[in-house]
Amino acid sequence: MKKLEIKVTNYNPKYAEHTVKMWRDSKERAIGQDETHSFENHLYFLNHILSKQYQVDLALIDGKVVGMIAYSETEISQLYIHIDYQGNGIGRTLLNKAKAQANGNLTLYTFEINKNAQRFYENNGFEITGRGQENEENLPDIRYELKL
Repeated sequence: MKKLEIKVTNYNPKYAEHTVKMWRDSKERAIGQDETHSFENHLYFLNHILSKQYQVDLALIDGKVVGMIAYSETEISQLYIHIDYQGNGIGRTLLNKAKAQANGNLTLYTFEINKNAQRFYENNGFEITGRGQENEENLPDIRYELKL
């Protein structure tokens, strides 16, 4: 099998619709419920809120959005991989970008129902530091931390 050529690039609004579609499909598959926000609201959130508060990077293969990460020096806000490309190292590639500019520790939350994400984060050195349910989906979540 040929190794995938993954290009990581800073977010550009020209990829907005493809990014949001990938994000929604990935999240819906992971948690088993439909996205609560409209596609238009999700686009607005990506372009006007998330990308202003966090560094947003995209993973592209042949110009197609296959992953995205939103992060700061202390936290990962979002990390989603296209459902057809999971398990190919894309998540690790994006995670390494966040780790490289972290200022000591990185925290993130993932849904308790998302066992694949838990396995991924634990395999990449994150440890559970809390549990709760402070999200729009009203699903139990897990707080992870990585000490760098």
